[in-house]
Amino acid sequence: MKAVERAKLVRSLRQESRRLRLLVLVIGFFLVTLTFVVASKPDALLFNLNGRLSVDQTPRSLLIRQRVDADDAASRRSADTLAAAAEDPKVVDDDDAGEEAKANANAKGTSVEEKRVLTSEPEQGRREEATASELLVRLMLALSVNLWWWHLCCIVGGGGEEGRKGVEEGHQEHQHKVTLPTVSNYTIHDAEDSDNDEKTDTEIKLANDIDRSNGGDTSQQPALNNLVWGKLLCDFSNFRANVCEMRGNIRIHPNASSVMYMEPAGSKRDEQWKVKPYPRKGDELCLSHITELTVKSSKVAPECTKYHDVPAVVFALTGYTGNLFHDFTDVLVPLFTTASEFNGEVQFLITDMAIWWTRKYAVVFEKLTKYPLIDFNKDDQVHCFKHAIVGLHAYMEFTIDPLKAPHNYSMVDFNRFMRRAYSLPRDAVIALGEIPKTKPRLLIISRQRTRMFLNLNEIVAMAEEIGYEVVIEEANVNSNVAHFAKVVNSVNVMMGVHGAGLTNCVFLPHNAILIQIVPWGALDGICRVDFGNPAEQMGLRYRHYSIGVHESSLTEQYPLDHKIFKNPLLFHKNGFEFVRQTFMDKQNVRLDCNRFRPVLLEALDQLHQ
Repeated sequence: MKAVERAKLVRSLRQESRRLRLLVLVIGFFLVTLTFVVASKPDALLFNLNGRLSVDQTPRSLLIRQRVDADDAASRRSADTLAAAAEDPKVVDDDDAGEEAKANANAKGTSVEEKRVLTSEPEQGRREEATASELLVRLMLALSVNLWWWHLCCIVGGGGEEGRKGVEEGHQEHQHKVTLPTVSNYTIHDAEDSDNDEKTDTEIKLANDIDRSNGGDTSQQPALNNLVWGKLLCDFSNFRANVCEMRGNIRIHPNASSVMYMEPAGSKRDEQWKVKPYPRKGDELCLSHITELTVKSSKVAPECTKYHDVPAVVFALTGYTGNLFHDFTDVLVPLFTTASEFNGEVQFLITDMAIWWTRKYAVVFEKLTKYPLIDFNKDDQVHCFKHAIVGLHAYMEFTIDPLKAPHNYSMVDFNRFMRRAYSLPRDAVIALGEIPKTKPRLLIISRQRTRMFLNLNEIVAMAEEIGYEVVIEEANVNSNVAHFAKVVNSVNVMMGVHGAGLTNCVFLPHNAILIQIVPWGALDGICRVDFGNPAEQMGLRYRHYSIGVHESSLTEQYPLDHKIFKNPLLFHKNGFEFVRQTFMDKQNVRLDCNRFRPVLLEALDQLHQ
């Protein structure tokens, strides 16, 4: 009996020893969990899940003060700004703007500023906050899970070695289903080292949502520091334009001609790009007049003096602007492609500003942005943005590539945008058969210096004989855009010799007809690229008419057996500048009305369809 009792006593001691060891392990595990919570999230006991306390609860020692911009009303057009806009409706005098911001800042009390820093956004304020009691419940739940496993092990494990193994196997089988409810499991933004890591769709969506947040509250800035742009800052692959785009903490400092993307601590990104934000890549003569900007990643930057809740688009105006064709192909079409997606909630910063040019196209700017233009070269502020684009998306001449453009924009969209911007009444041409006794209107674009119609009166008479109502207009740099747009929109057919005046086809209604007269000199390819392809992409019906030797004024300058008539393509080897001077600047057109007549008749037939 003594031997049997001794054996039972030994087994009992062993079981108690196992239970004691399990209890020690469970308690140790709980202490490690609690230590991890306190060490990794020391503010968890004080702050809610958004990392903020209410204004009344926040300890003064924990306040992180930042400079904030003037109130929202100051960033919009004030009464003074609107009064100044009568003289220059969209351009901001940045010195005055700086003084106004300082005055607004001095007018605010310290308590108001503190409230703006500490008060969370309306959307975040409506969320249910995690309280200290919720944290305690989570910790108690973790302890309950551990004690449950210890109790099960003790009861079942007492039955023998097989029972203990069964419990351990069951624990391992279900272990992947159990997640301890620690604070770190519920953290929205954990600090992380993002060395050019690709961001998820959720993070990009968050950046888009922040772009459209309201109020200009700088308390959003810390959250932006966790949004790391996982792509290269700039894309130099496009043959026409270099474009930089970034999301996160961005500082634009005009005085230093720099755009800085603020990197979080620990990031190894080191990028620096030189950009001239005008879409004439490779044209050194043109770009020599454009301010060069430095786009770089940085961990050190000047302090923000002005915060913006909308994206920024930085681009240049000086270059070939002033020529109607280049106004559109170099600026207006690329600007529409780049900025239209923001629906007016975008801030334009313009380098090499031309005030007269912004006044000329004020209607277009008012449709693309709700905010005053910023003259980049005269601004002394440090602007902070969450999304910035430096440069404009541009493709072939006077066109939009829908496969590459944001939201698959096309020239049809641009044509519609221009008609709506100038409040033009006709969206499409109505078949003539539906409107009896109505003559189709023909607009002839005349020129006064080069590529003129030498027999304009004869052309008008022939067109009227066929049945057209003829309108004659001259397009030049001084033309009133709104007036010209209404004239163009009122016609069914527009014709003219290759030149900038044909750019006005952007105001034609859908299905209207554009006829381009191609001068002598093997210029069909150039004319097709400049106006033929864009017209067709806008939904217009395009025809071109290449003149013969006898219709060119070059016959008055060269003998008929000259190589300029025998093989004009040879002159193209000397470069475009030579071609322009020879075939464009020194040539006029005497249209052969008998030869051209079938073109107008064909257009007339199309208008009846």
